[in-house]
Parts: sequence; structure tokens; C-alpha cells
Amino acid sequence: MKGPIALAIGLWAAAAALFHLWTAGFGFFEPRTQRSFHLMFLLPLAFLLFPAHPKRSPAERPSLLDWVMAAAAVAVNYYSYWEANRINLRFENVDALTPGEWVAGTVATLLVIEALRRAVTPVLAGLLVLGIAYLFVTEYMPGMLNYRDMSTSEIVESMFLLNGMGMYGSITGISATLVAIFIVFGAFVDASGVGRLFHNLGTRLTGRQAGGPAKVAVVSSALFGTISGSSTANVFTTGSFTIPAMIRLGYPRHFAGGVEAAASVGGQIMPPVMGAGAFVMAEITNIPYSRIILAAFLGAVCYFFMILVNVHFEARRLRLKGVDPRDIPAWNTVVADLHLLLPVLVLLGLLFVDYSPHYAGFCSIVTVVLTSWLRSGTRMGPRSLWTALVAAGKNMVIVALACAGAGMFVACLTVTGFVIALSTTITSLSQGNILLAGLLLMVTTLILGMGVPTTAAYIIGAAIGAPILIGMNVPVLAAHLFVFYFAILADATPPVSTASYAAASIAKTGPIKTGVSAFRLALAGFVVGFSYLYTPSLLMEGPALEIFGQILVNLIGLTIVAIGLSGYGGGPIALPLRAILILAGLLLALLETWNVWPRVLIEILLLGALFAAPQWFGKPYPAEAAGDGR
Repeated sequence: MKGPIALAIGLWAAAAALFHLWTAGFGFFEPRTQRSFHLMFLLPLAFLLFPAHPKRSPAERPSLLDWVMAAAAVAVNYYSYWEANRINLRFENVDALTPGEWVAGTVATLLVIEALRRAVTPVLAGLLVLGIAYLFVTEYMPGMLNYRDMSTSEIVESMFLLNGMGMYGSITGISATLVAIFIVFGAFVDASGVGRLFHNLGTRLTGRQAGGPAKVAVVSSALFGTISGSSTANVFTTGSFTIPAMIRLGYPRHFAGGVEAAASVGGQIMPPVMGAGAFVMAEITNIPYSRIILAAFLGAVCYFFMILVNVHFEARRLRLKGVDPRDIPAWNTVVADLHLLLPVLVLLGLLFVDYSPHYAGFCSIVTVVLTSWLRSGTRMGPRSLWTALVAAGKNMVIVALACAGAGMFVACLTVTGFVIALSTTITSLSQGNILLAGLLLMVTTLILGMGVPTTAAYIIGAAIGAPILIGMNVPVLAAHLFVFYFAILADATPPVSTASYAAASIAKTGPIKTGVSAFRLALAGFVVGFSYLYTPSLLMEGPALEIFGQILVNLIGLTIVAIGLSGYGGGPIALPLRAILILAGLLLALLETWNVWPRVLIEILLLGALFAAPQWFGKPYPAEAAGDGR
């Protein structure tokens, strides 16, 4: 889009970013007003930025219908804002709906469904339609699905008028306050050139090693992903240059795509920002955000360590070299951009001295602009500020809609008592066994997360699964991190893994093969997720020696698993032994009934044998065929 239309949409998106920036710094409105303005800015953009049909050219949109729907989106949210005081004072589930509430609620619900279909994913739109349809027929459903007859007015009230759930519920409240300001922060950080810093730093640190481009992809995606908070956006941002570099070096196309997908997905578990889901977790659990990022740190280390080990041994197996020395930036090039990390340090400092996350985010955004002026090459002028504000407004659309849609779907499950019934069923099937309950919840969360944004998948999964685990004496933070991990890993798990589809489109290969490679590389996430259920040490809780032992047993165990998956350690490994190594590494990392130090000793002995006597495990390469395997 160009011309006056593009300018008008850009102004609206920038105004959305400025509204959230102002309220984060100078105070929020009362909840319903804040949430109404939040959706009044962002819901119309879904119809103006995203076409009804993907093949429609930019010249053909926005159509007249798009403008009408955008205007309707403004109107229904303005109604919610204008009537906020009266709605707040009404007796929920007692007072009858006025004609205005009925019309506005019906129209708003239909608009959110269509906006989800266009801007987020048809999967989440379909889930919401299924949830609302269930409310209409619940009296006819069997077993735990059965509930009393619900009138249309009750359904509209649940979707539109309730302040605790639904379209304007607490989940949308988190999006309108915490999440929004960090999306603005991410847009400003990106506009300041920090992506260039992360790529140069990753290349400098790992480029010379075997399979250097793959390691650059892992490091840069981990660094950039924690700021962007979106696995798919991360794939397109960093993968556009790392995937072609890996393919040129000699990695198979599907493996190159899998590396980028797995690393990009992991960006959401890497402190300090961890995407929108971590802020939602802080609000749901009432656990300080600083505590969550501290607890998540060791798990993130394990996750990315396994990906790095995987790509290293894959490079050794394929006998690949590193990046051409001429393409590795000098340290002075990296150091010239290091000042761009100051806003992240300000953010961490404010969080750890217990400033509110939204105020810390506001101060960090101001710091981005100020620090960009420390060097002439990074200064943010009017054009850069405009670009950042417009990008922030546009980036907020998907997260805002995902949170609103997830809140409405959770309302469908909650008002009928389905969440309680499902929790009872899973508890009954698991018979108090945490491992079995974890497996059932893992499958449930992975299915819910197929094609659904991480934040929405986590919200739905947490509503269903976290209470079950907490009822089995799993700590609150551990239960929520378990669900959070698998909501994230759904993006790298076939058959529907959005990050893998994005990476496959760049690598020009099949998405299923790419998804399988990403799943293999992301296996550490499954190990870490289940480790949270059994040990507080991985959450940075307990004596220092226990924490050290837990991280050690996980890192060495995951190294053994990576060797088994790649088929190369000190040398090539025979296929039957690979399966044994994978199983042994998983058991040694997860078998919490054993003391940690005997497991560490067994892992060290096994790892030593793999490198000291590689001939025991497979046939070595001919000496004349060996490449550079640094």
C-alpha cells in the first residue's frame, strides 16, 4: 500500500504505539477503559493490514468491506469505553442485557473471529467458533461435556461484558499493559540496529568453528528471539541470511531450516524478555517477572547448548568447515555497536530492583533512543522513530488478537465447567502419577499449540493443565513453566509447526522434513520441561551444589543424546548404538530417583569412551577422507 491510505494506516498504528507508551510511563486507565482503547486501536488494523483472501494484491485492498469492518471495530470498542462505568457496576449473570449491549457484543464477537482468521491463524479462529458453538449445544452433549441450556444473551455476556474473562478479560488486560509495552520496546531495539550487533557477535564467537554458520544461526536467533518474542518473525529476520549460509557450507536444506526453526522457537524461553507469554505467566501466577526470568535461565542454557552440540557433531559428521575468515567481522566492528545493549541492561536492572515491568519497559525505550545517539552510525532520527512506532503498532495486532481470542475461548471452557471436568478426567487417568499426568498434558498442549500463537496456547494450556500439576504438589512456577515450554515447542513439532514452515520456505525444502529436524534439535526442551516437574534445582532453588549437579547432569546427558542423534562423536557411530545412546542420555538426565552425582559419573565415563575409543562404536572414516573437524 502506498500514498494517503498507507500514511493513514501508519498514523493509526503509530498512535496505537504512542497510547501504550504513554500509559506505561504515566499511568493506566481503569481496566475496562484501558482494554477498550487497546482493542479500539488494534482490532481495526486487522482488517486494514490483512486481506480477507491471501492472494489479493495490495492494490486491491483495503476494500470497501475492509473499511466498513474497521469502522465497526472502532464503534463496538468505543461503546465499551463509553459505557465502561455502567458495565463495571452491573451485576454479572444477573442483570439483563440492553439492546445496545446485545448488538455490540454480537458484532464484536463476529469481528474478533474474522480478525483472528485473517491476522493470526484460522486454527485459533476455528477453535473459538467451536467453543461458541459448544455453548449453544452444551445441554445436548454427553458426559463431562454436558451443561445446562445457555441463552444467546448469556453467551454474548460471556464474550463481551465480563471483566474477568472473555474479550475484555484479564488476559486482554495483560496484553493492553505489560505485553504491549514490550512489543514497543522490541520494535525500538530492532530499529536501533541491534540485529546487526547480534549477527556480528554470533559470527565472531562461533564463525571459525566447524559448521560455523549453523552456530551463528543459533547464537543470533537466541539473542534476537528474546527481544522479538515471535518464533516466526525470528525465522524470517535472522534465517534470511543464516539458512542460505548453512546450505552453501554443505548442510542439508531440511537440516539448515530445522536449525533456524529450533533456535528461533527457543528465543521465547531465553531471558530477559522471553516473549509475551512470560508476562502473562507473571500476571496469572502473581510471581515477580524477575523471579520467572531467573528460574528460566538454566533451562534456556540447556536448550541452546543441545542445539549447538547437535550442529557441531553434524558438522563433524559431514566434515564441514567454518565461515570464510574474510566474512568474519573484526572485534572493533562488534564493539562499535555494544552500546546498543545498554537498554537491555537498564531493563534488567529495573526489574531486579522491583520496578514494575511496564515502567521498566518504558524507561528502556527512552534509553534506546538516548543510547542510539552515542554513535553517529546508530542515531535514531525522525524517520527511524516513525518506523519503530509504526512497526510496534502493527506488531501488537497479532498478540492483542491472540490474547482476546484465547480469553474468549477460555471463557467458553470455564463458564460450562469444562475445565474442571477435564482436569478431573486427567487426574483420574494419571492416578496421581506426575509423569503420566505430564505426558497427557504435554500431548494436550502440543495439540492446542498447533498453528496457534504461543501466548494463546499457553493461556489455554495453563487454564487446563497448571491446576492439575499444582494439585499434585508441583510448585506453581514449575507447573506453569512446564505448560509454557510445550506451548512454545508446538511451533517446532510436526505436523503443524509454524516456525518450521517459515524456515522451509526460505530453505526451499519440505516443511515436514524441516519440522522433523527442528523437533530433533529441540528435544532438550522436552527434557527440561519434565525436569521442572521433579527438581527445584533447575529453577535456581536449593543449595548451589545441587543446582550445579542438576545443570551438569542435563548438559552431559543432552550431549550424549546429541551424539546419538547425529551419529558422530569421536567418530562415526553404528545405528543400533545410536538408539542406545539416545535412550541412555535421556534416562540419565531425567531419572530423578537416582542421586545426581552417580548419574554425572556414568555420563562422564560414557562420554570419555565415545572419544577415547571411537572404534568401539563404529567404523572410522578413512584417514585420507577426513576433513577439517575442529
